[in-house]
Amino acid sequence: MTNTHLQELIAPWFEKVPDANFLSSITATAIGVCSLLILYLFTRRLMLPGIQKVVTKLSPERIGALSPMLTKLNKRIAGLLCCVLFLATFDSVYPVNELAAEILKTVGQALLIIYVGFIISSIVSIAGAIYNQLEFAREVPIQGLIQVVKLITFIVCGILIVSIVLEKSPTYILSGFGAIAAVTLLVFKDTILGFVASIQIAANRLVTYGDWIQVENYGADGEVIDLGLNTVKVRNWDNTITTIPTYMLVAGSFKNWRGMQESGGRRIKRSLNIDMNSICLVGDEFRKQINAAIPLHEYIRITTLPDPVSNLGLFRRYAEGYLKQHSKINTSLTLMVRELQPLNHGLPIEFYCFSEDKRWISYEHLQAEIMDHLLAVLPIFGLRAYQSVSGQLSPPTNTPQIDKPSIKVPNNAGQDPQQ
Repeated sequence: MTNTHLQELIAPWFEKVPDANFLSSITATAIGVCSLLILYLFTRRLMLPGIQKVVTKLSPERIGALSPMLTKLNKRIAGLLCCVLFLATFDSVYPVNELAAEILKTVGQALLIIYVGFIISSIVSIAGAIYNQLEFAREVPIQGLIQVVKLITFIVCGILIVSIVLEKSPTYILSGFGAIAAVTLLVFKDTILGFVASIQIAANRLVTYGDWIQVENYGADGEVIDLGLNTVKVRNWDNTITTIPTYMLVAGSFKNWRGMQESGGRRIKRSLNIDMNSICLVGDEFRKQINAAIPLHEYIRITTLPDPVSNLGLFRRYAEGYLKQHSKINTSLTLMVRELQPLNHGLPIEFYCFSEDKRWISYEHLQAEIMDHLLAVLPIFGLRAYQSVSGQLSPPTNTPQIDKPSIKVPNNAGQDPQQ
């Protein structure tokens, strides 16, 4: 055992005591350990928290939200200072044999590197949290880049620790990576792909926090709650969470509803199948009957009607005028009522417009309101919605009967031969 400088200083205290050398070495070691404990408590409980309070006063809202991260950083800085003091004073304070000295120094150096790695990780996390408080952070997320920086930091720390334990240069450790490159690429395949995908996602603004996305292959349909290096978490509308590999957002296809949310409206595209046997040409008398139930001049420019005109043509023009005057429809966007290809289940009439309110519940209510109204006015125009008949043909006797508008259909209207 080698006598240290501190042990020599306190050796005179134990001259008249048996085993003076042993007691002086124990005392020197105790003084060294106590000094490390005092340094840790001073920096952890007094100095660093004081600095944190001063910094927090500069920006209470932003920096105050980072208190848990700053507290964790304080612990790691205090541990780093203790490691530095331990290594700097080891030869002068701790009287141990050569083997124990070598082991303790190696452990101290490894702990020093570990604390440095954790401090860098904390600084990167704090920087990321500060970035996320900025206005444009939701549009350009950097969570994947932060995880890459942390991963590289811990890989470097791991290499340095191995080089210290083996007493080899880090370049010697790195030179051996060529032989295991294939295994490394295999193990970190998803991480590498996720890193590249994170850069592309951030650069092209493909996805950000809060976006509503649909990924059919993974059954995801909801809001993005986390954008990580390896995975993207989506909270579905049924409150389940779907996890998607980050690189699949670049390698595959998905639907992002952000464009709809940022636009002036949400599209309504519904169709109503008309029984083609109820379509006919109408004359002035039938128009008067319709006008008695619905003021057509408020929705249709009568002077623009062709002669003759069909009841379906009147209905289309009425539906378009109704949508244009609806208070919840954005008329600055595309709005039309059109006929689609006739099918064996009737003639589809499509209503195409945009709702000003893009919230899901309000949007669905508006669609139902429009369809309810247009279905209700069909009989006024002498039209019937196509409906496949199955089961009972007449309503039950206990069902209340509702009076419908009595509109006389012109003689030239097509009739269903089965009626």
